[in-house]
Amino acid sequence: MALIITDECINCDVCEPECPNNAISQGEEIYVIDPNLCTQCVGHYDEPQCQQVCPVDCIPLDPAHQETHDELYQKYLIITGKSA
Repeated sequence: MALIITDECINCDVCEPECPNNAISQGEEIYVIDPNLCTQCVGHYDEPQCQQVCPVDCIPLDPAHQETHDELYQKYLIITGKSA
């Protein structure tokens, strides 16, 4: 699954620079995650970095974008231009 930022976001700016896929950007009111770029850091790290640094714990799994670990890894390969 991709991740999503909830409206509990306080716009603290710590998550955006941590995303290795540049999936996080400033939205109209809060930060948002592009589900087409979010791999939950699969391929980069063992855990989603944005969740690790978020001080208010407002970055859960996005139930609207369910993906397996293998699907996330394939997305990582496409985004980074690497081959399996």
